[in-house]
Amino acid sequence: MNNLLRTSLLFICLTFFYGASAMAQNNLEEALQKAKTENKTIFLNFSGSDWCRSCILLKKTILNTDEFKKFAEKNLVILDVDFPRLKKNKLSKEQTAVNESLAANYNSKGQFPTVILMNSDAKVIGKTGYKKISPKEYIDHIQSLITQ
Repeated sequence: MNNLLRTSLLFICLTFFYGASAMAQNNLEEALQKAKTENKTIFLNFSGSDWCRSCILLKKTILNTDEFKKFAEKNLVILDVDFPRLKKNKLSKEQTAVNESLAANYNSKGQFPTVILMNSDAKVIGKTGYKKISPKEYIDHIQSLITQ
């Protein structure tokens, strides 16, 4: 199978998989549209997934828990903006450019992890990061930022 066909099939499969699940988005315009359609808040997560200890802890102790996933399914559109350093985790040039643009607009200080909450009109309504608290407490924290 040639590379173009293989890449196209992979893209179609990934599009189907991500579109059919509550998994994270990687495109702000798509996330905004989904947030508007589903009346959800955007959870813009700036992460260094393979080098930032607090990012790894946020994912492990909060974002990957069933409790948070259940909350996110109902209330959030998650947009992951990752900046991995290891060669094996390297993003495409296109995705790297998208992530750098998002960082320039929403995380210009380059702090990791940074979580930006925004409404479907791209208005920032809150900012947070990793906290050493339970998933329930983190959900309460997120909800308090959303309802301010």
